[in-house]
Formats: sequence, C-alpha cells, structure tokens
Amino acid sequence: MVKQGVLLANIGTPDKPETKEVREYLKHFLGDKRVIDKPRWQWLPILHGIILNTRPKKSAALYKSIWEEEGSPLLIHTKAQTENLQKLLPDVSVKFGMGYSHPTISESLKAFEEEGVEEITIVPLYPQYSTTTTASIHDAVFKHYLKEENIPKLHLIREFTSHPLYIEMLREQIILGIKEYNPELLVFSYHGLPVSYIEKGDPYKEQCAKTTAAIFDGFEIDVPHKVTYQSKFGPEEWLTPALDQTLMNLPSEGVKKVLIITPGFVSDCIETLEEIEGENREYFMENGGEEFNYIHPFNGDPEFAKLLLDVIK
Repeated sequence: MVKQGVLLANIGTPDKPETKEVREYLKHFLGDKRVIDKPRWQWLPILHGIILNTRPKKSAALYKSIWEEEGSPLLIHTKAQTENLQKLLPDVSVKFGMGYSHPTISESLKAFEEEGVEEITIVPLYPQYSTTTTASIHDAVFKHYLKEENIPKLHLIREFTSHPLYIEMLREQIILGIKEYNPELLVFSYHGLPVSYIEKGDPYKEQCAKTTAAIFDGFEIDVPHKVTYQSKFGPEEWLTPALDQTLMNLPSEGVKKVLIITPGFVSDCIETLEEIEGENREYFMENGGEEFNYIHPFNGDPEFAKLLLDVIK
C-alpha cells in the first residue's frame, strides 16, 4: 500500500519576538520575488540597506504584544490544525511546513522522505490563490525536489475559494457575530496586494470577490456589508478601499458599530491580532466609533480540519 502524506503550508513566523529573529524572518519573506516583485538590483539594496536595519525592531515590539506562552499564535494554530487533521487521517502522515520559518517546507518534505512517504498532498493554508502566497509555497516544493533523485507523487491544492464547507463555516461565523454584537456594518477585510500584481494576471482580487459572492449566494442578513483590503506595504498603489481609511471615515458617515471578518485568514497572526484588533480598532474608536468587534479565524476549530479533509479528498 502506498504511504501517503499531507503537508499543511503557511507563511511562517519569527522564532522569537526579538529583533534578531524578526530580521531573519523578514530577510527571507521580503527577499522572495513572489512577495516583492521588483528587479533584484533595485529591491535588494533597499531591503538590506534600509528595511532590515529599521523595521525588525519595530516589528519585534508588535510581535511581543501578541506573543503567547507557547509561542507565536500562527504557529500555535497551525500545529492545532495539523493535529486535528491527523486525527481524521490516522493512516496518513500529516505535517506542516512554513514558507519563511521553521519547520521549513523543505524540512518537512525531507521528513516525509525519511518515513518512506510516496504520495504527498500539499495544502497551502490560503483560501484564495495569489502569486504572493500559494505560488510561493509551490515554488518551495519545486525547489526542494530540484535536488532530489526520487520525487514522490505530488498533489498541489490551488485554493478553496468557494468550497461549500468553507463558505458554510464563514456564514455560521457571520450569523453568530451579528446575533452577539448587533453591528451596523459587516466589514470584510482581505489581505491587500499591489494593483500591479493584478494587472500582471494575479487572480487574487477575483478570488476574493468569488468568496464574498459565494457567501451571499442564497444567504441574506439584515446588516449591510463592505469589502476592504488591509496591510499595505510601501508606496505602490494597492487594492482599495483600504481597511484603515475606511474605519477612519465610517463614524463620520454615521456608522458607529462595526463587525470585522477576515475570510482570507484561517489563523490569527500579527495581521489580525495586532493590525486589526489593535491598530485598526484605534483608528475607528479615535474617529468617533463606539463599538468595534472582530470575528476570529477558524484557528484550532476541529470543524476546519473537516474542511481540509474534504479539500484533500
């Protein structure tokens, strides 16, 4: 019988919330051409000469504000997702690998090899496809096997943008959130992307729209909703409307109670815990908002493992 494996892949996280470890993480993350699509001669001097000498200290402080005793929230939740899926697949080896931290994707693939695994399904933990996320995971897989003599049978999951179980879980979160918080507006926040990437053919914006449309296909709520994008980095034009600017403007438009949901994230991380619950909450409240609530991602919910199982099958 063929021995099978499943690799859950995510972006990664610094090993510690300290300047040195954050610098190492950012060096790999921001050094990936998939993430920063600029000529290397132009970008690398900026990265190594400016960004890696200024940003890590600030980012380390932000990571410290969300760090838990067991470590980074993203790592904690990814471990839980892996363990939950392993319980549903007792005869399959289930591991996780990170794009820019340990265990790396290559390290996890090597571990499969040592176990004699002959067939591997790669599941990027990004519901929507983008060259900056899913494609970078696939790159890491291909790069690993460039050096190997015996390549196993590979199955690469592209996305689960409108998978029925994914949509149903989001709907349930929305129903419970509206019932608990009674917001005046439901705000969807997807991770942003430079407009130039979309113009080159990245389908990410289309994928986000597909997710939102699937949620409201035959599903009605009494609260209006708005789609936004977050986490802008650098001077380029990014997808709009931006979450931060939207939250600054909403109180003056008469919206004082908001509920945020992030369908592009399956685990809490610095972009949700610090950026949304910290920074963006402040923008809203300082500009006249009265109530700000956030629907957390699936994190360690065992139901998410059932979704992953269905995606794999």
